[in-house]
Amino acid sequence: MTYTIAAFYRFVRISEPAVLKEQLFADFGDTDLLGTTLIAEEGVNGTMAASAATIDRFLQTLAERVGLDVAEVKFSSSEEPPFKRLKFKAKTEIITFRDAGIDPTKPGTYVEPQQWNNLIADPEVLVLDTRNTYESEAGTFEGAVTPELDKFSDFVTYVRENLDTAKHRKVAMFCTGGIRCEKASAFMLQEGFAEVFHLKGGILKYLEQMPKSDSKWRGGCYVFDNRTAVDHETFES
Repeated sequence: MTYTIAAFYRFVRISEPAVLKEQLFADFGDTDLLGTTLIAEEGVNGTMAASAATIDRFLQTLAERVGLDVAEVKFSSSEEPPFKRLKFKAKTEIITFRDAGIDPTKPGTYVEPQQWNNLIADPEVLVLDTRNTYESEAGTFEGAVTPELDKFSDFVTYVRENLDTAKHRKVAMFCTGGIRCEKASAFMLQEGFAEVFHLKGGILKYLEQMPKSDSKWRGGCYVFDNRTAVDHETFES
């Protein structure tokens, strides 16, 4: 069968993550749904795979229960199962950022994939890859700065030790699906950076919507499933 793969997240207040976890297991534990969804008081974050019908029902369930915007979900497909099992996990955070208190509901400015090329072409804009080093080594945007990050929470130290609010007044950030750069943008605004932008939907949405002939992406985009990496061809197939 062809697996529909859906990558999504939403920052939203969830009062009882453990209850939602059990509800989702009850609703989908005996279906063909595979992958992992994290649930925390700050929201949900997951990449799931199944038949198109199951994925549609799952996303509609999240839309009803946590307000997920299905139009913002990143879709791709695979002829092989990209995950081995189904996991719903209640966590403290849906994206770990231990070294700073952040309100992720107050992020920077979203930039649509169609406007991203113009933004990163501005010489006054610092283009910053917020992913881990092994991810950026697989591919990144033309002209991007790729900090040496072993884990996402290292980003706090990098910013405080290497960036200057007076010098770096315009910062544009990106990550795989949008969740890390969204939370990082909220952190940078709290740190006093004047203009902070982040790619809406992340690299996956850019690869999906931007024609390869106009792309500023170089290499592959590392993904956390059996495919290892995707590129423009993944979304054209």
